[in-house]
Amino acid sequence: MTASAHLTTVMTNAVAAFRELRRSDRASRAAWLAAAADALDADADALVEIAGRETRLPEQRLRGELARTSSQLRFFGEVITDGAYLEATIDHPNPSATPPIPDLRRMLVPLGPVAVFAASNFPFAFSVAGGDTASALAAGNPVIVKIHAGHPELSHRVAERMLTALLDAGAPAGILATIEGRDDATALVLHPDTAAVGFTGSIPGGRALFDLAASRPTPIPFYGELGSLNPVVITARALAAHRSELVEGLVGSFTLGAGQFCTKPGLVFVPRGSGFAVDVATAAPAVAPQPMLMPRIAEGFRAGATALRQQPGVTLVGGDAPGDGGEQQPMVFATDTSALRADDSVVREECFGPAVVIVEHDGDADLIEAIAALPGGLTATLHAAEGEAADCAALIATLEESAGRLLFGGWPTGVAVAWSQHHGGPYPATTSLFTSVGASAIRRFLRPLAFQTAPDAALPPELRDAPAGIPRRIDGELRVH
Repeated sequence: MTASAHLTTVMTNAVAAFRELRRSDRASRAAWLAAAADALDADADALVEIAGRETRLPEQRLRGELARTSSQLRFFGEVITDGAYLEATIDHPNPSATPPIPDLRRMLVPLGPVAVFAASNFPFAFSVAGGDTASALAAGNPVIVKIHAGHPELSHRVAERMLTALLDAGAPAGILATIEGRDDATALVLHPDTAAVGFTGSIPGGRALFDLAASRPTPIPFYGELGSLNPVVITARALAAHRSELVEGLVGSFTLGAGQFCTKPGLVFVPRGSGFAVDVATAAPAVAPQPMLMPRIAEGFRAGATALRQQPGVTLVGGDAPGDGGEQQPMVFATDTSALRADDSVVREECFGPAVVIVEHDGDADLIEAIAALPGGLTATLHAAEGEAADCAALIATLEESAGRLLFGGWPTGVAVAWSQHHGGPYPATTSLFTSVGASAIRRFLRPLAFQTAPDAALPPELRDAPAGIPRRIDGELRVH
């Protein structure tokens, strides 16, 4: 596909910026990220107003998300200042080793221009200034963001505020740009200068772009977060001890943001005959109908909910079938493991919106078999009584195999930005093993580069014999400085 004149200019500028970024130091990049964060915070009132108008999300939610976004930019400044992310490693010559070891030095270096596809459901945190952009910039890559059609005015304003701040702080021109439209989005993935892609969105859209990235003459990494059921298991003892709290917590979680969170609990496993589905259906109407983000998302939810209603063995126990309006009330479905395991079962597919499926099982063996049959997910949650986890070893092992984050108690909605966070999971949750949130998200946009018998002047400062002020492994020994 032929790139538009705009995209051609954007990529030319990005390549020029990358040459400068390769020579930039970590302290400068950290300062650039902090400047971008400050610019977003200074424009918070206007940004939140635009976001509310375009997405219909409440002001409190948007202010919190914007604060998270600016904090995330600063967080990646801390990550690169620390320097451990570089995995700097030095082996001095050892001629007596078998085979002999020459002078070898290795670290991670940036890839090149990174394409980022913004998400619909987080107009700040997974959009123009989101985690993909923050981590790619921190690593030393220019970023080209495909704006989401659900909040274009907001995207342009965020990009303008960020770019102005970055340039004023000394970043090279071409470090950040935006594109719009399906044709340029496709051309961006296929462009020979695009080095990697970050994506958050639907399974069909993500898989199409993933396949496109792999089909290039030179394939590139595609880091996609696609879809997730986020199963929850509640034991009989946990139900007996905390039934009302579990009902309240589940309703709050699966309806949060009208169920338009990638970590929404979609399936909840309980013992047969527990009556838990009826309790959830009784409590759910306390949550007022909420607007969906976009007509396309509302249409997808209607299709998914209708398919669930038509699935043999699935019963709608709470909520009305979605209509044509923009607001949607919670929906609660009930089924059992036999319906979930059917070859044509839509219970194994994500229904993006305020719906939850309560799945009854007939004991540990039935439960474990059902969990094992699920597609990969971002999260899995176990609610067990105090001291009961020791009796759930086989179940926990199965949950570990199916998800990227395992919760013991609590609910999966809400993803902290932290050094230890992992927001990813087996396909289709993500198309790779890496996280899109937290410190190691930066690893997606770096590659290893080894230097052999290089003169000191040719080495990056982090690989020279002089102290570098970062953690390094030198001749097999991990040293802090």
